[in-house]
Amino acid sequence: MTPPEDPAIRRLAFGAQLTRAAQARPDDVVYTSPERTLTWAELDRRVHGLAAGLADLGVRHGDRVAVLMRNRLEVVETYLAALRLGAIAVPLNFRLTGPEIRFILDDCTPSVLVTEKALSGAVPAGPADPVTVVVDATKGADVDFEHLVAGAVVRPPVDVVENDAAFCMYTSGTTGHPKGAVLTHLNLVASAFAISLATGGRHADVRLLAVPMFHIAGVANLLGPLLDRGRLIVPPGDTFDPSATLDLLEREQVTSCFFVPTQWQAICAVPGARDRDLALRLPYWGASSAPPSVLEAMAETFPGAPSFAAFGQTETSATTCLLSGADALRKQGSVGRPVPTVEIRLVDEDMKDVPVGEVGEIVYRGPTVMSHYWGAPEATAEAFVGGWLHSGDLCRMDDEGFLYVVDRKKDMIISGGENIYCAEVEAAIDSHPGVAEVAVVGVEHPVWVQTPRAFVVPRDPSRPPSAEEIIEHCRTRLASYKKPTSVVIVEALPRNAGGKVQKFRLREHGGSADRPATPVSID
Repeated sequence: MTPPEDPAIRRLAFGAQLTRAAQARPDDVVYTSPERTLTWAELDRRVHGLAAGLADLGVRHGDRVAVLMRNRLEVVETYLAALRLGAIAVPLNFRLTGPEIRFILDDCTPSVLVTEKALSGAVPAGPADPVTVVVDATKGADVDFEHLVAGAVVRPPVDVVENDAAFCMYTSGTTGHPKGAVLTHLNLVASAFAISLATGGRHADVRLLAVPMFHIAGVANLLGPLLDRGRLIVPPGDTFDPSATLDLLEREQVTSCFFVPTQWQAICAVPGARDRDLALRLPYWGASSAPPSVLEAMAETFPGAPSFAAFGQTETSATTCLLSGADALRKQGSVGRPVPTVEIRLVDEDMKDVPVGEVGEIVYRGPTVMSHYWGAPEATAEAFVGGWLHSGDLCRMDDEGFLYVVDRKKDMIISGGENIYCAEVEAAIDSHPGVAEVAVVGVEHPVWVQTPRAFVVPRDPSRPPSAEEIIEHCRTRLASYKKPTSVVIVEALPRNAGGKVQKFRLREHGGSADRPATPVSID
């Protein structure tokens, strides 16, 4: 007998996933914040109302819904409501300036912008402004979020297929203007499945969302409970307090959390951190490379919960490789091996595979790889040369298939014909006891074309290490041509909201071998 032709019966899109979760565990709490909690049934009901309200405002399949909010549960509801309509959620970094936000809005032309009262004035006017929906709206010109949720007319469901676009994630802009990576429902479901399987995701898990919801790591963590039915805690505020975070981990008995390496470093430095009564089983990191000192601190602070690395990028729906806790010490410095949904190669400039142990660019293929860059066919074609997504990451692979990130392709310095990988130089400098953080960039040299310059944040600002001391420290750890030829002491490194060092800003101030760097402004 032929089954009825109802396409929703087989869909993996997130609207269908939410419906299934609400049916399976209606009274279980899924999201928690200081203001309120949401059960699966409550979430499904509110998302259904909000989706209908957005449709009343004219949002249709394929339209963009921009979201400008700090971490709060209304972000989750807005994302899922947009996805249920087949619209495309566009997360906006609330730390961007008005012109930067305006650039993204003009690029993706959303029909609706959902924001909060404190941020509603952050966007300068443009030629075609979207309808603005505001949480706790007070201005008559704006639509109130809760009014929209409660007052919408119920509409028939939209059939959303797996290959429909779900998110347009603007890259962090570490090298200049951001590009919108378009991720499909299938991209994100495949990524979530891979992470859940690799980490043993389960209903008992309590995740802590400690990264911004506009970041790909935030989006991936938000969507995880839709598959394993765990619980997610959204902590208050948009600032990071390592001591308060440790208190929260203990109080809520958090089992899984993601932090960037600088945050883990701060948590491990809290007095008495190792003596806390924690339920942590999956402490993991990503977004930037972790120096050996951070991994060693994590191993000492959480001996019963070996850390693991999540490696990837926005264009691959977050994670492409995982380093499990069992291998963390044995393969220290590795980002692990590919997750089951990702196929990789290490290639040279001619797309030929490099031998084991040699350095090549890692390229990707698989169901988690983005569809395209929004409105940028040339950038898309460049990213997919040879039919694989080019990551820009230079890696080597050992004989067991473990990958080691050597550097970003654009960060590699060619000095006198020799390749110098900034990450290798940074690791050597980081081992100096007087160094808290370091970033290395290439500057012009009249003879060698380029030479390394190190920007160093000292552990004790009143007694920073001298340039001569840093360079001498590198002599026994690096070949002579790799050591920095100049060192600049700075108060902090410029970072984006995801925690990545913005090396293009350091290059702007970097000068040349015979010209000193200008002061680096950290704003």
